Amino acid sequence: MLTPWVVDEMATADLNDKRLDRRLGKVVSQFAGNPTASIPAACGGYAETEAAYRLFNNKKVGFENVLQPHIDATRRRVAEQPVVIAAQDTTELELTRPQQQVRGAGPLDRGELRGAFLHVLHAFTPDGTPLGTLGAKEWTRDDAPPPSKEERSALRKQTPIEEKESQRWVDMLRQTQAEARQAAKTHFVCVADSEADIYELLAEGQAEPREADWIVRACQNRALQGGAKGGDFGDSEGTAAHLREQLLLQKVLFTNTINVRGREAKVQCSQRGREQPRASRTAVVEVRVGRVTLRAPWRPDRKLPDITVNVVLVREIDPPAGEEPVEWLLLTSLPIDDEEQVRRVIQYYSVRWMIEVFFRTLKSGCRVEERMFEELDRLLPCVAVYMIVAWRTLYVCRLGRACPDVSCEMVFEPAEWKSVYRVVRRRQPPATPPKLAEMVRMVAQLGGYVNRKRPDEPGPQTVWLGLQRMHDMALCWQTFGPDTGPEAELGGKDM
Repeated sequence: MLTPWVVDEMATADLNDKRLDRRLGKVVSQFAGNPTASIPAACGGYAETEAAYRLFNNKKVGFENVLQPHIDATRRRVAEQPVVIAAQDTTELELTRPQQQVRGAGPLDRGELRGAFLHVLHAFTPDGTPLGTLGAKEWTRDDAPPPSKEERSALRKQTPIEEKESQRWVDMLRQTQAEARQAAKTHFVCVADSEADIYELLAEGQAEPREADWIVRACQNRALQGGAKGGDFGDSEGTAAHLREQLLLQKVLFTNTINVRGREAKVQCSQRGREQPRASRTAVVEVRVGRVTLRAPWRPDRKLPDITVNVVLVREIDPPAGEEPVEWLLLTSLPIDDEEQVRRVIQYYSVRWMIEVFFRTLKSGCRVEERMFEELDRLLPCVAVYMIVAWRTLYVCRLGRACPDVSCEMVFEPAEWKSVYRVVRRRQPPATPPKLAEMVRMVAQLGGYVNRKRPDEPGPQTVWLGLQRMHDMALCWQTFGPDTGPEAELGGKDM
């Protein structure tokens, strides 16, 4: 039996075979019930496991058409929102095996490792609730020996962007614009980290008519064309030739206190400041804004226009000794005419962090990199299934924060919340379903969350562990519980 949310989510599945459509729905339901388990453990038997592997081995089944019904469902959720943050980012799928390598995998950034790349456009509400994936692209790199640094630099300058991996950022901005045309009542804001600081993307975002707004964290200290303005917050004390220096000339609009997340080094040998480890801390930041005209860079195959953009600089005032100061230099099409609008730009960009949480849920919670497939073409449809599962896990986690007081039956079936309530609270479930926030905490308790008097919100890890235990409990409740068979008459008695 399919989980009810899976029926809704996969309603438009079309693999050109009704049997494959039904099997896909069943596999999504099985994987969602046991996201951390191996495929045989999630399927629960030899025949079901063989059916799942046959599905992924079928030539009609690919990454795109497995993900498509989820994209369709995401569009329905998006159309109900006044504002949607469309965050895009890239992650590596590291598939290196100790013996036989996955056929079709290519080299990753760190040379000896092999795998594939996944670029995702994911929709969120302004408070960080995930609505689902709107677009995704996967690819691998060739095994050709890398050229020298000088050759690589020359080749990069001469190659059109359409032939570079960087084109993916522009494609997803265009995808956001296309989604905005379909959902006319929804305001879309496409958000990306510093890897998307590509002039072609900025020019695309500023072209009229502008159907979606955008925010990109600057990576390059770009050259400015002529003078720069300080907006309505007072004139600058002068002009500078480059972006960052010009923003530092602007008056401080306001200061704020933020919580800085700790991090571990991504690559041990990296010297980049943003990739160095740091401890969590509280930081005081100052905010400056300006409106500048960027000087277009040279391209061998086209002439790019100069563009005028709004800029918000968020900079830590007094970082601890030995620590890199926190600094965001945000380029945006959104207005910055008053303090409220500037705070909105910062808040919208902050939501971008949630796509990294989505990737962590996909890789650590669903363990997609550990799935044992001999060929990449078979693994990728499986990755698409787990992308749906990862969204659902994160959705449950965040919805408990966004809508804490609604009935838990907005998300959970009666067999799910009643069985969890009976196990966690050790008493009969009430006649009225508990609130959603209470139910999410009970699910998280099954995954190791400690529900204190002043509780922190449960994170994705405890929720995904709790959800798979809930799946088993709900199955037992439906099969043996007090709501089934002649034993229902005993439902009012404690066990």
